[in-house]
Parts: sequence; C-alpha cells; structure tokens
Amino acid sequence: MSDKQFERKHKEDRPVVAICYDFDKTLTPDDMQAQGFIQEIGMDVGAFWKESNALADKNNMDQNLAYMFCMKEKAYGQFLFNKKTLADYGAKITLFPGVEDWFERIREYGKERGAIVEHYIISSGLAEMIEGTSVAKNGAFERVYASSFYYDEKGMAVWPAQAVNYTNKTQFLFRIEKGVLDVNDPGVNDSFAPDEIRVPFRNMIYIGDSDTDIPCMKLVNSNGGASIGVYSLENSDKAKVYKMMREDRIRYYTPADYSEGKELDLLVKSIIDRIVVEHKLNNVFFKCKKETDSFERANSEEGRQKIDLINALDNSRSFAATHTVIAQLMKIKRWDDDEREELLSIAIRNGQVSSILKDEDVKLFYRSLIKEVKALSKEAQNVKNILDAKE
Repeated sequence: MSDKQFERKHKEDRPVVAICYDFDKTLTPDDMQAQGFIQEIGMDVGAFWKESNALADKNNMDQNLAYMFCMKEKAYGQFLFNKKTLADYGAKITLFPGVEDWFERIREYGKERGAIVEHYIISSGLAEMIEGTSVAKNGAFERVYASSFYYDEKGMAVWPAQAVNYTNKTQFLFRIEKGVLDVNDPGVNDSFAPDEIRVPFRNMIYIGDSDTDIPCMKLVNSNGGASIGVYSLENSDKAKVYKMMREDRIRYYTPADYSEGKELDLLVKSIIDRIVVEHKLNNVFFKCKKETDSFERANSEEGRQKIDLINALDNSRSFAATHTVIAQLMKIKRWDDDEREELLSIAIRNGQVSSILKDEDVKLFYRSLIKEVKALSKEAQNVKNILDAKE
C-alpha cells in the first residue's frame, strides 16, 4: 500500500459545476487518430480500425488496448512513438465551431453567476493527443481522464498506463463528485455526508455523442444532473441522439456548435443558472436537516413523543381529536416546568381544549399538571380558576 499523500479538492463556499466531455466527435468532428496519425503511418482510416477491431475480437481484447497496440506497432520504424510525437498530432486536431473559446467563456459565465465551473475530459482517446490540442495547452481542462501510455527512460511509449473504455468511464464521475481526482487515490471509496459532497451529480453536465457515453450519461441523468447529446453540424444526423433520448440516456440534444449564442451555449448557461438556484435551496434544506438531526439526537424517544403530543394538542381542531391526544398525554408520568407551562398555555389559547376542560378526562389531566406546579403562573392560575368554577 502506497504512503503517498494525494492532493484532494474540498467543498467550496460556492456551487461547483463540473462539465464532463467525451472528446472524439463531441469536441472534434472525427476520431483523433484519423486526423493525421493514421495517414502518417500510410494506412487508410477504415483499414486501420478494421485491423484494430479484428485484433480485439480475435484475442478477446479490449478495443482500446487493441488500437493502442496497433498505433505503437504501425509507427515502429517510421517515427519515434513518444509523448511529444503524440502531442504534435494532437495539435493538428480540428475542433468544432466555438470550442476554442468555449471553456473560458463558460467559466466566466459561471463566475458571474456565483458558481465555479470546471471542465473535465473523460475519453477513450489518448490523453497525450488531447493534451497537445490548443485548448488543453491554454488550460481548458481541470483534468483529462483518457487512455495513455507508460514511457521508458528514453521517453518511448512501451505499455498502456491507462485504458479508458465506456464501462469504466463512470469511475471518474465519482472521483469528480468527491474531489478525489488522482486515479490511484483510494479515497474515492470514502463515505461523504450529502452536504459535504464537493460536486453532487445534480451539479454535473455530461456532453457526449454516442453509445460509448451511455453509462456516464445515464448515471448523471438519473441522479439529477444534465446529460446532453451532440450531433454533427455537417450531416445533422440525429439518429443517435433520438435513440439516447428515447431510452432516457440524455435529457437534451443540440448541434455540436459551441459558439456563443448558439443552442448549446444557451442551454449550458441555463443549466448553470438552475444549479446556482438549487444550490441556495439545498443549503437551506441541509441547514434545516442538520438542526433537526441535532435536535433529534439531543432528545430521547420520550422527549420526542412529548413534543409531538404537545404539538398535536396545540393543533387540535376537534373535540374528538383533543380527547384522543389527552388520553396519550395522561400516559406520560413526568413533565418538566417548560412542558407544563406550554400545556397550560394551550388550555387557554386553543378553544377546542378550553371548551371541554369540564370533561372528566381533560379535567383530570390538567388537575394533575397543576398539582405539580409549585408557584402558579398566570396560565396555570387561569386554568385552575376555570376548573374550580366548573365544580
């Protein structure tokens, strides 16, 4: 077990909005490998993926590990397969309209509304290529969760360090939720009180384009967050988003145009507005809940029963209900001074009680209360006077 001390993020005084993105065909129109790398190794794009998928099928292999192996093997003898080379190919990636200034623009919008907006990549693509993009170099992302290589002492890629597929993508949402961002930090398994969660799922937005995003989309969507399906502007093919909408995987869909004032821009800003309002309401809820829990812990079961019965008597709106409550009150043998005073006060201010003080059960109960009072208060004296006048 490692003794490493991991850096963690903690709950803020403002709501934190985590926007999580797939990468290929979500922020860019095509697979990242198809935008220079595959062409550079002298292969047709379709042929590369056919060979990679066949390798996975033949060897019962994860498809992401298969494409990583193929990339390394095909590059051998043609160019150095290292982090810099992959970053250079990442720099050639074409992004959808508006992506270049999207991340800072949305961060600034959140700041204006009183929220902290953080952007996360959760992708089966290569982290090294994503980190080579202009947006990543400009600090767009809080964290990039993606497949990546282990490099030897010469800087050459020799083995997968991370392989992110559609099923294990969801683990990163839980890391973001708890502020436990390091992939090796076991703190992701720690239990957090609801009001201590840094980024509740209701504060998450997941943006993706296909079936590989469904587990993350479903998790966010079913826990109060917002999952958004995007489709290409080029062909406006909505078949995938229709399917995801029909199966309740997403809540919204829009064209993959991140430009200011476009549909996606306005939608995400509206969701941020909603999160800010809900954060304020939840703060009130947690305050009330915490105070109630503290009160409940400080009182015994009998104490809670007394309070409930006193409230029931105070709120009684019929003679039948009053008699029922009195019967329960008479079973309790001990009352403190404050409780007695409250019960005596109710006998004066609640007409349903004062009108039947002459009834045998009500009279008996209040006589027993007064008997325990050493110095009669104004309320106690009034009740005694009523009881005495009735006899």
